[in-house]
Amino acid sequence: MELHLKGKTVVVTGGSRGIGVACAAGFAAEGCRLHLVSRSLQDLEAARHKIVADSDVAVTVQALDLGRRGAVAQVFKTCPDADIVVNNAGAIPRGDIDAIDEERWREAWDLKVFGYVNMCRQYYRRMRERGDGVIVNVLGTAGERLDVNYITGTAGNASLMAFTRALGSNSLRHGVRVVGVNPGPIMTDRWIEVSKVRAQQAFGDPSRWSEFQQNFPLKRAGKPEEVADVVVFLASERASFVSGTIVTVDSGLANSPR
Repeated sequence: MELHLKGKTVVVTGGSRGIGVACAAGFAAEGCRLHLVSRSLQDLEAARHKIVADSDVAVTVQALDLGRRGAVAQVFKTCPDADIVVNNAGAIPRGDIDAIDEERWREAWDLKVFGYVNMCRQYYRRMRERGDGVIVNVLGTAGERLDVNYITGTAGNASLMAFTRALGSNSLRHGVRVVGVNPGPIMTDRWIEVSKVRAQQAFGDPSRWSEFQQNFPLKRAGKPEEVADVVVFLASERASFVSGTIVTVDSGLANSPR
């Protein structure tokens, strides 16, 4: 299927590992130019090296903490005319309302919630002026399958789902599409570390983390590439009638019995 993405410029935040780097590789395979943003320059350079070797496309990188004031403006200044923006940066800690104090809560939301909102504000304005562009917000199923033991992430993702739907509901009047993707459990380094913490709490043994997958429909977590394929498609002209919606990629878990 021809996606008509060749030559497009794509900004991917959280673009050095996990779902972010899988999205970057997917766009690179379609012939896109990339600008990758994350905190770790070392991880960014490793991602850039592999993508260039595999796909021979132009890749620039920028090491920034997008939770810091002014960071989003730096990204926009460096790469102002992106055709596609993938918001993917953010790691919200697990815990109930007693476990997550105000400082940790604000720090997590500064990166993910306000980071996404500020990236959308900067790039949506430019895309609207130009009459063209796509923003894909990678969120998470905690905004659908509400979890008191992940209350910071549940509240943050739910707010970003509403934000994405609201912004995307009117954006096509200006030639811009805004969509979201909700990944479920995906086999990333972060998901494994979180699962080890849960295994320690549940079994007293972090090495039993993989047992959580036995209750999943396919007996496994998803692959980052399975999320990336959806992101790339949604960003393409093949999804030109899709805006203001969220696509869930979780093998059905969000709506399955607990």
